[in-house]
Amino acid sequence: MATPIYEFARIPRLDAAKTRARARRVRDAGQAPVVGVIYNPRSHRNLGADFDCGVCPHVHIAQPRERGQLPQALAEFAARNIDLLVINGGDGTVRDVLTCGQAIFGNDWPVIAVLPKGKTNALTFDLGVPDDWSLQDAIDALDHGQRVYRRPITVAAKDAGGIPGQVSRVAGFILGAGAFTLATRAGQSAHKLGAFDSMVVAVTGGWALLQSLFAGRANPWRKGARMRIGLGAGDVPMAHSGQGDPAMRQLLFASTLERLPAGIKPFGALKGGLKLVAFDQISRRTTALIPLALLGLLRGPLRNRGIHQIAATHFSLAIDDQFILDGEAFPAGEYRIEQGPELAFVTP
Repeated sequence: MATPIYEFARIPRLDAAKTRARARRVRDAGQAPVVGVIYNPRSHRNLGADFDCGVCPHVHIAQPRERGQLPQALAEFAARNIDLLVINGGDGTVRDVLTCGQAIFGNDWPVIAVLPKGKTNALTFDLGVPDDWSLQDAIDALDHGQRVYRRPITVAAKDAGGIPGQVSRVAGFILGAGAFTLATRAGQSAHKLGAFDSMVVAVTGGWALLQSLFAGRANPWRKGARMRIGLGAGDVPMAHSGQGDPAMRQLLFASTLERLPAGIKPFGALKGGLKLVAFDQISRRTTALIPLALLGLLRGPLRNRGIHQIAATHFSLAIDDQFILDGEAFPAGEYRIEQGPELAFVTP
């Protein structure tokens, strides 16, 4: 379920009229839960032979070979009134399931479990799910584990009149642009060298820092992308420090996760909800302080240095370059970014 560039035009249509009303099933004591599994055989850690509960009649496994088959698989799970939706794959698989499931479940999703089987597993890191978590572990945790609640980011493309559409909409947990897009491409190379998860963050972050320290502002790592960020209902333009071109931002990063790999804390003290950090075309001196800022150790007026850490209910983004959502590139354009429905994730 992966292609090099995931264009909005290829996202399945979201028809609110077809959203299914789910009657909550009440299980009797000792009754086995009905489980639906989306299994991505292309995920990095999947070996094609780990269906440890596949023979159980209450476990229904779907292996969609492309994104277009996901809505049908999820609709069948909804018709079975599943108690638990298990996503067997990495962050990209989670993004695809959440995107295609919007028209199926609306704001009433079943409990979700994620097995960390991808090259990047930022969501399961945030949830505290161990790397060796199995399907049976997830099923057992439905009744005996914990629940962690998160709201994904939803990204809607604006139409010609500047109104967010209901058709072109995706959902995920980590959005980035500018140098973040370059870092994601560099991360693909790091994957080929055998670096995954937190190691990828360290490798690509170190490379980006070196590029920014020793390159001029014309270098793509420092130049960033031309973007306009509007905050809240008033679409108020984000402030600018005056460093560099005010029409450019060196980096944009947004997420609703509360813990990120490698111990980074790009949002400072901000924790819950939708958070974003934006870098102006900052000076080399401030660039040298980025490791401290990412670890949450840099104090003082960061906004004057060109680093903006903000919590927002939603924001708009007009960008002339690609941006990244959970590891995949989306085209330039105008978008509205906000939080999706609150989802319950089962954890150990």
